[in-house]
Amino acid sequence: MPDTNKLTPARLYEYFIIALTGKDSDFTTGSIRKAIFMLAIPMVLEMLMESIFALVDIAFVSRVSVNAVATIGLTESVITLIYAIAIGLSMAATAVVARRVGEKNLQGARESAVQVILLGITVAIITGIIGAIYSKEILGLMGGSTELIQEGHGYTRLMIGGNITILLLFLINAIFRGAGDASVAMWILVLSNGLNIILDPIFIFGWGPIPEYGVMGAAIATNIGRGTAVLFQLIILFYGWSKIKIGISDIVIRFKVMMNIIKVSAGGIAQFLIGTSSWIFLMRIMSEFGSEVLAGYTIAIRVIMFSLMPSWGMSNAAATLVGQNLGANKPDRAEASVWKTGKYNAIFMFSISIIYLCFAEKIIMLFNTTPQVVEYGTLCLQIIAAGYVFYAYGMVLTQAFNGAGDTRTPTKINFLIFWVLQLPFAYVMAITFKFGAVGVFLAISIAEILLTVLSYVLFKKGKWKEIKV
Repeated sequence: MPDTNKLTPARLYEYFIIALTGKDSDFTTGSIRKAIFMLAIPMVLEMLMESIFALVDIAFVSRVSVNAVATIGLTESVITLIYAIAIGLSMAATAVVARRVGEKNLQGARESAVQVILLGITVAIITGIIGAIYSKEILGLMGGSTELIQEGHGYTRLMIGGNITILLLFLINAIFRGAGDASVAMWILVLSNGLNIILDPIFIFGWGPIPEYGVMGAAIATNIGRGTAVLFQLIILFYGWSKIKIGISDIVIRFKVMMNIIKVSAGGIAQFLIGTSSWIFLMRIMSEFGSEVLAGYTIAIRVIMFSLMPSWGMSNAAATLVGQNLGANKPDRAEASVWKTGKYNAIFMFSISIIYLCFAEKIIMLFNTTPQVVEYGTLCLQIIAAGYVFYAYGMVLTQAFNGAGDTRTPTKINFLIFWVLQLPFAYVMAITFKFGAVGVFLAISIAEILLTVLSYVLFKKGKWKEIKV
């Protein structure tokens, strides 16, 4: 049936206000355009908050030193391993909770939410201990110089040691998104980022009785901001201010539910471990070209993430729509939601790519004016932005698979694209053929384009519609 509910300016404004307040959360009936809009607005704003988080850190830290910027790049390339676990579990949380909500089984959604949180806490404790003890060794393995390690190990220790705030922020917001409470997740990140913006300069440069911590101050501010947000997430869950309400009696280990979460998340964790481990190897290759080149790459990637995060927000909307509509036994509506979301995402990403292609140098210079940093940051931004339209569809298709609980398909795609193709190509181009950092930039762009093409072919086969979670 055609979707005739046109989004006029007046209706857009009405939907915008409703989306921010989260009053409408049934996305298995009515206009698909409206459903996408209602979910995407808070999810895009949520992801914008996350990308602002990253940009604020790099903007302040770039005033400390080049080594400080490079420290963030090296540390985050390792933290992406933790992100992989968080995102894998988040995908399971969104897929299972969305499916249960679509089935009108809120008890099942609540049980799944608790098991996801328990799993996240367990992982955070283990990885946090390792990071707190071996921060210097981690930076050394990543190719950091002696001076960089001496200046930046405190940042690495606090960021990895305090990763429980990262994990729980990801997981609980994924639960909210799966339930259709995207506005709750958005406001949580508004709180988190607001605190980070206020605290960053205070702890990095010092203020009043608070000493100057340098790059380590960014980690202190980040952990306080995220930790406060997690506390509010837990309050919302326990006091029932969202569709999912948890009671003390729910906090028990349910092995059957937990094993289902692990089963669904295993593919997601593997999927992102493949992607993030390739990211680590790329960062290791980049470290061969010096701190200035590495800093330019780090700044460019942060800027790129600023535009990709809203795009991920739209992709997350597709995941929720797929999960809830499959739960409501409406696979055709689920598929239609994906193609419409992909179209809107492509329009957005095309606009951003034009801006980056035209103004890359000026954008990089907002963060650092060192000539070599600007040169390589500009090249990175332009080369990667050239494939943005492809990325738009690739992200939506990947999240559609994940929203259906089919995390294995994107995992296989990631293995082929990132490990079999991207890494060897990057090494050969950068080191063997001496293209340097440009070889890495080309490898990133080409890999993402190929990922989109392969995802499109497999999505059209429709096997994701048959997945049970």
